[in-house]
Amino acid sequence: MSALIFQLERFATPIGQLLLVSDEQQKVRAIDWQDYEARMQLLMRRQYKGIAVSLRDAAQASPARRILEAYFEGDLAGIEQIPVALGGTDFQRQVWLGLRAIPAGQVLSYGDFAARLGRPSASRAVGLANGANPVSIVLPCHRVIGSNAALTGYGGGLQRKRWLLEHEKAIQPLTQSLPGF
Repeated sequence: MSALIFQLERFATPIGQLLLVSDEQQKVRAIDWQDYEARMQLLMRRQYKGIAVSLRDAAQASPARRILEAYFEGDLAGIEQIPVALGGTDFQRQVWLGLRAIPAGQVLSYGDFAARLGRPSASRAVGLANGANPVSIVLPCHRVIGSNAALTGYGGGLQRKRWLLEHEKAIQPLTQSLPGF
């Protein structure tokens, strides 16, 4: 069995502790929230079947971390430049990389996103692949919403999806506070 060793960084954001996994070439392999660390580990096992993946604490802040910190401070454009390396199937990679075509401040329904990918009848398959996105925020799965404009399905919780979309000015802020932050 082959093995991969990735660097793990943990850092605070306005919506919780973020986990950032990158490889030796500084390509991001996974991003998730500390309270969803088990989910991140499961997604990585599914992506890298037959490969032992080890996570080691990073010795220093990566360029991706600095860009993500700037994103949370308001610089939304930088995340588009973060390099990623993905496992998964060809279809999943097509969906995940297609997310980068949705600009900050905009949202698409699952059906519209599927159509943009040239698969108009595959909105459910696109939704499943979107839900397995290993690199949230950088591959902005939070910008895909239900056909009725409902905030559906985000691996980090709907309260975080709402926060990210409000942060990007894709939706209007709620007048009430959000639970959990």
